[in-house]
Amino acid sequence: MNSRALAAEHPPASVLPGLALAAAGSIAFSGKAIIVKLAYRHGVDAVTLIMLRMLFALPLFVALAWWASRGQPALTRHDKFAILGLGFSGYYLASFLDFAGLAYVTASFERLVLYLNPTIVLLLGWLLFGRKATGRQLAAMAVSYSGVMLVFAHDLQLAGRDVVLGAALVFGSALSYAIYLVYSGEVVKRLGSLRLTGLATSVACVLCIVQFLVLRPISAATEVAPQVIWLSVLNATLCTFAPVLMVMMAMERIGSTLTAQTGMLGPMSTILMGVLLLGEPFTAWVAAGTALVLGGVWLLARWR
Repeated sequence: MNSRALAAEHPPASVLPGLALAAAGSIAFSGKAIIVKLAYRHGVDAVTLIMLRMLFALPLFVALAWWASRGQPALTRHDKFAILGLGFSGYYLASFLDFAGLAYVTASFERLVLYLNPTIVLLLGWLLFGRKATGRQLAAMAVSYSGVMLVFAHDLQLAGRDVVLGAALVFGSALSYAIYLVYSGEVVKRLGSLRLTGLATSVACVLCIVQFLVLRPISAATEVAPQVIWLSVLNATLCTFAPVLMVMMAMERIGSTLTAQTGMLGPMSTILMGVLLLGEPFTAWVAAGTALVLGGVWLLARWR
């Protein structure tokens, strides 16, 4: 979208607030990995940690689902099954695999892998629906994946084979969320993005709580360090619920394309916070890999 088209579609007065919302949402969401890494320092496991996050987020998303459902038609049986499936794939499984993977990889590497999401969506479109990818799109994907492999090789030398497991878990998270994106299009048209997000995320919150009750004793939650509780509250509010609203509001003001482009701030902010708050190394390998991933995704968005 060029500047003239953007100005015609969105008056200048609405562009800056929209960009600010998109940037704030991207940065806030990227802080999730930092909070998870900080919580792991207090001896909590992934099952308990994600349960606490979803426990505190559940009332917020139930309220969002109620608010977005006012005056809307009742859910059909097909809608209910779709919400269950999308909630499982897009928010429960993707979140759990991400939390589990962060136990083995740096926050910077995790964010780069998750940022491959547009390329995975393109691949799924080709595999599931026969949508053809152009040579330019394939070249853009190759650039992004070469950046991830560069950082992966660097981290493998520093942290050993645990990085392989962590990378596989985080990539599984990105794949699970990409499946959600591929199949959510028609549901969004019927229910609206806010209503679907509220309902699907509420489903995921319940699944995470049930998973904890099945796999862990109640004492596993009551005996965690106080810092884990406060970090989970911060994760549920500032890094989970708030970014959803900010990104949705940004899309209403500046459109999905510009909102997605502003999302490039996410990996950069994660790397910066990882260096400052976690003491993660920032080397030439990480810088080069980040540049390749961001450049590849930018080219993919442009050529699409």
